[in-house]
Amino acid sequence: MERYDLIYQLYDQYETTTLREYQEFVDVFPPVDSRVALAHWQDATEELEARKDEIRSAFAAGETFAEVAARATRDQAFTALDLEAKYGRAVNVLVLDVDETLRSAGGTDNEIPRETLHLLTEFYEAGVPIVICTGQTLENVKGFAIQGLGSEVVHSGNLSIVYEAGTGVFTPGHGADTKQLLYEDLEPEIRTVFDDVRSRILPEAPENLRRGCHLQGNEFNVTMKPNYETGSSDARETIDEALVYLIDLLADAVGSTLENGSTRDSDGHLDGNRELAGETITDWTRAFYANQDPEIRAVLEGESAYPDLESTAIPGQLGAVLERIDVAYYEADAAEIGSLELNKVVGVERALEVLGVDDPFALVMGDSKSDLRVMKWVDEHDAGIAAAPEHASQDTLEHVLETDELVFDRGKSGDVLRTIYALNRLTRLD
Repeated sequence: MERYDLIYQLYDQYETTTLREYQEFVDVFPPVDSRVALAHWQDATEELEARKDEIRSAFAAGETFAEVAARATRDQAFTALDLEAKYGRAVNVLVLDVDETLRSAGGTDNEIPRETLHLLTEFYEAGVPIVICTGQTLENVKGFAIQGLGSEVVHSGNLSIVYEAGTGVFTPGHGADTKQLLYEDLEPEIRTVFDDVRSRILPEAPENLRRGCHLQGNEFNVTMKPNYETGSSDARETIDEALVYLIDLLADAVGSTLENGSTRDSDGHLDGNRELAGETITDWTRAFYANQDPEIRAVLEGESAYPDLESTAIPGQLGAVLERIDVAYYEADAAEIGSLELNKVVGVERALEVLGVDDPFALVMGDSKSDLRVMKWVDEHDAGIAAAPEHASQDTLEHVLETDELVFDRGKSGDVLRTIYALNRLTRLD
């Protein structure tokens, strides 16, 4: 009998919805000091096993089908079958963004759901390495990873953290390779630009930005965050202004790397009005990043800071430096500069190397343009599958829809993990 027919039989003949409810209850039942509650958990466990036994005895691959039915919905199981038919491979590493992917302020009180955390431990116990890939600081990620997954998992040697969108990689349990500061490999002039911006960004900011923003505690990237609730109108207004200020400050810092010197003021800072090819460095820099990202252009236009310049005409000496520096805008959340030579792809490659994943076939989950780079990388190398929440950036969502259509609702990252769990189980049957 064809595998699709067997899945039809499984979900048509057995009460799989109730089976999944028992499985979820047993999996996420909190530790309690109550005999009554523990007795209830034991009864549920016995009922769960009895229902699984019915399936085990009815199918030649009964254990596989029992576990698939207990974890995945009918739709998720058929999606898993489609993926298995298309790729013929199990996922052997998880590459996971955190904010607005594993957790979402809109649907989960900004916490990773317990269901999702348990599913991650299921993958871990099955020997699938986990790469947490985020723009957050290392300390923040370590904290919630240990709290959510436990110290044993985090320090097992089978988990890696790519932090600050690829500027560093932390893989506990790997000796000298445990922490790798990838930004130390950058050329000195690029590191100098970042040092310059970081040292001046708050002291020289307008008073309203000094009061309305703070710097994220990064090791390398420079990230301005609002002192208001993410997504609020105050946060949006503050970050829009911060983006313009950050680009202009970057223009000053980059100017110091140009040949033939720079005109500086009495404090030793570059005069932002210095001209190149008849335009100021600031205007050229604004035009460059506006051309790179429509969202940035829209903010510059809204702040009356958009120069009507043809970015392709930017002087070569300036463009050569700007092409190595990324400016990122996250609406009502953050304005950031980072290195284009250090991104999540670079970090993930290094993490996989340390973890010993030589032939990756990854599930990449994320919502932003930085995650999209990883998704495109695995697509180009036939090295994985991409998934994104329905509120992901437009380009990210389009990529996912054009590949395997693994789009999930806000706060429901567990739905994709269940699909991949089923894929991995079904692939074992080959």
